[in-house]
Amino acid sequence: MTMTSTTDSRAVSAAVIAMVAFNGAFLSLNGLFMLINPLAWYELVPGVTDTGFFNQHFVRDIGMIQLFLGVAFILGFVIPERRIGLWAAATLWLSAHALFHFWEVAVGICAPSVIPRDFPAVTMPALFGILLTLWAIRRSRADKLAAA
Repeated sequence: MTMTSTTDSRAVSAAVIAMVAFNGAFLSLNGLFMLINPLAWYELVPGVTDTGFFNQHFVRDIGMIQLFLGVAFILGFVIPERRIGLWAAATLWLSAHALFHFWEVAVGICAPSVIPRDFPAVTMPALFGILLTLWAIRRSRADKLAAA
């Protein structure tokens, strides 16, 4: 299964590549930053200091998750037969994380102003993951039908 086929327009292929590049690069680099310099990450990322005291172990735990998620998107891009599983698993965590942020606002733990602030780093990767996983499922079905 290649990235381009008769079922995908160039615009769709470009969007898929852009979303994979964003999730792969952003999540991997963020995870590496969290692992290499957790205190700097804690102090530099907007809103993080509002969530509680610095905990190096916790930041590094989440850094490993972020790194693995980014790698899952990259591997899914280069290993099409593993794409759905890799992207779906990564997207489940990203979606749960985003929903948790919305829940904190809904119950009054955080102000609604955190939603737009957190959108690029929390909600957008989850949305990209959902779109990519749905695209991969659609592509897999189309490829199976074409082969039949």
